[in-house]
Amino acid sequence: MLRLATYASAATATLLIAAKLVAWFMTDSVAILSSLIDSLLDLGASLITLLAVRQAMVPADSEHRFGHGKAEPLAAIAQAGFIAGSAALLMIEAVGRLIDPRPIAATEVGLAVMGLSIIATFALVAFQRYVIARAGSVAIKADSAHYRADLAANLGVIAALAVSGYFALPFVDAIFGVLIAIYIAYSAWAVGSESLQMLMDRELPDEDRERIKKIALSYPDVEGVHDLRTRRAGPDTFIQMHLDFNGQLSLNRVHATADAVEKEIMEAFPDAEVLVHEDPVTPKASSGTPQQMEPDKTDE
Repeated sequence: MLRLATYASAATATLLIAAKLVAWFMTDSVAILSSLIDSLLDLGASLITLLAVRQAMVPADSEHRFGHGKAEPLAAIAQAGFIAGSAALLMIEAVGRLIDPRPIAATEVGLAVMGLSIIATFALVAFQRYVIARAGSVAIKADSAHYRADLAANLGVIAALAVSGYFALPFVDAIFGVLIAIYIAYSAWAVGSESLQMLMDRELPDEDRERIKKIALSYPDVEGVHDLRTRRAGPDTFIQMHLDFNGQLSLNRVHATADAVEKEIMEAFPDAEVLVHEDPVTPKASSGTPQQMEPDKTDE
């Protein structure tokens, strides 16, 4: 499913590049040029995503014991760079057209191509949303983010073509180019910041951490949860925590409960790797609050 999403992305970008290239030659519109540049970079980003997803799906090995999931946020960072680059190029061209406006030609052709672009992009984004809901891929999510930005940008291009071509206001085309460049730059920041947080091993959201604790504490033998550590690496989630058990319980009972906690958490977070450490505690005679059991030092 993940690979199919990357193939669909690359194919869509290739189709739109061909159509927009023809439209730009015929209209000489900076708004269409902006969309063409974006599609060219979309193709580069989609190819990076394809390679990253393939690498992230490689199983863990002796040299990468935690798998290869961080290939996805690395690819997303690269995508952010592509998107930012397209914004900069577009801004340069749009400002030049503001200084020296040019009339728009073959408006109908440009509108038809941008209509095709919107239909193809909308279909791709809908499919990507389905894949993200099932697999949670950050690379596909980043890819989808700039295609969603493309939808808004394409609507802006249509408005620019209509106003500039039918009302003889060529400077409007350049203004829309500037606005679209700003929007694309914002998309680059959003994609890059999320990927950077994943590379820095940021904790899961608070609601997910509370859900993990709630699952563990739902077992009567579990008296407490501490040292909960979580992180994501592409499609993989890692969860580590310490569970407190009464020190008088048998090892078999403690182990069975810990296994049950791990299993339920893995059901709640598919594809997660869960590591539980069991800590023995014993009640204080005076307060009834648990404390860590000290190791026996009589033999030292």
